Amino acid sequence: MLSRSMQEGPVLVAFSGGLDTSWCVVHLRETLRREIVTAVVDTGGFDAAELARIAARSKELGAARHLTIDGTRAVFDRFVTNLVAANCLRGGVYPLCVSAERIVQSEEIARAARETGASAVAHGSTGAGNDQIRFDVAFSVLLPGVTVLAPVRELALSREQEFDFLAKHGFATKLEAKTYSVNRGLWGTTIGGGGLHDPKRPVPADCWQDTKDPDAAPAGGETISVRFESGVPVALDGRETDGPSLVRALNTRAAAQGVGRGIHTGDTILGIKGRLAFEAPAAAVLLFAHRELEKLVLTKHQMTWKDRLGAFYGDLVHEGLYFDPVTKDVEAFLTSSQRAVNGEVKIRAVRGRVEVISVDTDSSLMGRLGAVYGEGSKAWTGEEARAFSKIYGLPQLLAARRDASIDRQPPKAGAK
Repeated sequence: MLSRSMQEGPVLVAFSGGLDTSWCVVHLRETLRREIVTAVVDTGGFDAAELARIAARSKELGAARHLTIDGTRAVFDRFVTNLVAANCLRGGVYPLCVSAERIVQSEEIARAARETGASAVAHGSTGAGNDQIRFDVAFSVLLPGVTVLAPVRELALSREQEFDFLAKHGFATKLEAKTYSVNRGLWGTTIGGGGLHDPKRPVPADCWQDTKDPDAAPAGGETISVRFESGVPVALDGRETDGPSLVRALNTRAAAQGVGRGIHTGDTILGIKGRLAFEAPAAAVLLFAHRELEKLVLTKHQMTWKDRLGAFYGDLVHEGLYFDPVTKDVEAFLTSSQRAVNGEVKIRAVRGRVEVISVDTDSSLMGRLGAVYGEGSKAWTGEEARAFSKIYGLPQLLAARRDASIDRQPPKAGAK
């Protein structure tokens, strides 16, 4: 509950209009006898009709004010660009569909709390997932001195108990028998619950939300061309567009080809294992195309260190550690690494796969000295290549001779 020093100002509830956050509004209003302000931060998962429904629900529940905040552009400009630059796939498969959204949502809720003079912020997270940690940590950094409430976590009520509470207070709602928990955003959709918890069982066919069954997708697939400037996707099929629109268009087109489905099993922030399904068609295309372009334009050591720091960046974003200063250091490296990542990649999306057709770039490192792998070079002679081979293999030759001399030495007296 609120401390005595925090008895002024409204309580700001991060609000989605679902059962948990609806219960939070009524519970906090009844318990604290305080003015409640609700705020929804759209990170690309809501359409206009859904946002209107959420606003109407807030008013129905008795909130004094409701805020609708668009965070979609921030997700693309600040996170999608860096996640693409990092070629970030957690566990080698998952493109961090939710993690970046939570950072933007936390920042926007914190900004709204300051603007409204809120003495407390509340979120509807349970005690079992990653989101509670992400919100708690972010608010502790962004809103020092402001109380953070998570009543669903603290009281550990069931969905039935929340439903009964709302009904008792005169707020009709529908208690759905939800098989899956679905989170939609610009960078993808995550699906949890149901049979997905059991890795021994096949993935249930009914869990998929937006992508076409790859086996039922058109056999010919679709050719898609993406142009990058400094590592940022800026055009589809030669038509420039803003970042969020580009991602939305790719989500629609690649989903129709069954592209973007996946299953991720990994470690949660709490230290237990978690498993979820995801659909991220745009991410599947952009990460694949971007990496193919980088293979031509980056040096060996740029690729090596970018792989390592890119994975580290993904860990920071996913695990609620974005506000550690090292994140900005890594982002600076990622930005620097993208200076020459310019060009157009043509791919084919077909029955759940992404295949490269061509890469066109003026920044390519291939063939710049007249050398063609496996064929010949104008940059050095055969004698120079032979000398290089000799020197290049010296460390291994020296080690082999050393080991051979050790093997020839007779055993020492008393040795067994």
